[in-house]
Amino acid sequence: MRNSAAVKSTAPTPFIAQVAGTASAMMRGFAIRPYLPPVRQRERELAILSGERLPAARLFRERGIGKQPTVVIGGFVPDATEVIEFQRPLLKQSGAIYYLNYPREGFNLLLFQAQLADLVESLNLRGEKPVLLGVSFGAGLVSGFLREVLPRDGLSIRGVLFVSPVFCAEDLVRPERERTGGVRMLESNLRRIFSVRGGSPEDVERQIERARRCFQGLFGMGAEHRHLEPRHLAIRDKIMAVIQKTPARGGFERTLALQEFQHPSPSTPLFSGPVLTLLAEGEDSLLVPTSPTLALCRDPLRFHQVFPGGRCLTVTSPQSDDPVPHASLIFHHHVYNPVIAAWYKRFSAPTLLSR
Repeated sequence: MRNSAAVKSTAPTPFIAQVAGTASAMMRGFAIRPYLPPVRQRERELAILSGERLPAARLFRERGIGKQPTVVIGGFVPDATEVIEFQRPLLKQSGAIYYLNYPREGFNLLLFQAQLADLVESLNLRGEKPVLLGVSFGAGLVSGFLREVLPRDGLSIRGVLFVSPVFCAEDLVRPERERTGGVRMLESNLRRIFSVRGGSPEDVERQIERARRCFQGLFGMGAEHRHLEPRHLAIRDKIMAVIQKTPARGGFERTLALQEFQHPSPSTPLFSGPVLTLLAEGEDSLLVPTSPTLALCRDPLRFHQVFPGGRCLTVTSPQSDDPVPHASLIFHHHVYNPVIAAWYKRFSAPTLLSR
């Protein structure tokens, strides 16, 4: 988890960076293609029962060379197809990568679970058990899937990788009476959005616009004072486009889904197979001091009650002036990747998984 490679260096000229970024985006476009799973029964049944057109996630696939597929579920931003840009090569060594990008125009939690279940069943029918990789908000979606869908539908997965998990809204927003350490920018924005539930479209639009500026600021702070390679620049442009072009309804419904998350209960194991949870050393700058997920992950006894086959590690930077913030897979891939690669190698040595 230590790497002495320098983070800063001389930036390329704008023209060269633009050309290289465009080429990088084109190459990704050839590799990552839209995908429809053979099984879509749950998605279709839900559409019939609802009687309306529900906003569906967009599914993509990237081929790999192994037999161990990974399903990626990202945070609020960036999309799943962007969040693991610097982990793609190592994940493809194990197998195909499947990406679930959230719909722009809305979000329906039941439909998302149905789409994920259809994908997992499609892989199971081919004799494959995927790893579910959930980042931040996506980890909360995976947690709900493990609790509500996996055992009910008899589906099989190989393992779970959580990166900076957010298992419940209380990880980001404290009760009104709790103000220790000041109110964070993201916490303030979420409070405002939650408060306009059931409000006018104008109120929703106004609060979502605030949230747009918040996410742009958070990503901007992550990119500040560091060398951005062409791949960084291509991803940056896509992230900013997603933030700017997602309609108010899409951002609002995704935020309301966060309120539906239930924190895992230590009284019942959520998943007994291999689980790797990666916390960033700077989680406390985004998650609130009373975060139930931080408390769970920092208590080995409670963590193993929820995930008996799990490990929780904190990812740190070798540079004291560049600590790893929440879910920084893009800017701190050099410290995340060795840990992720080592965990995936354990799948080729099953006897080590119980250790």
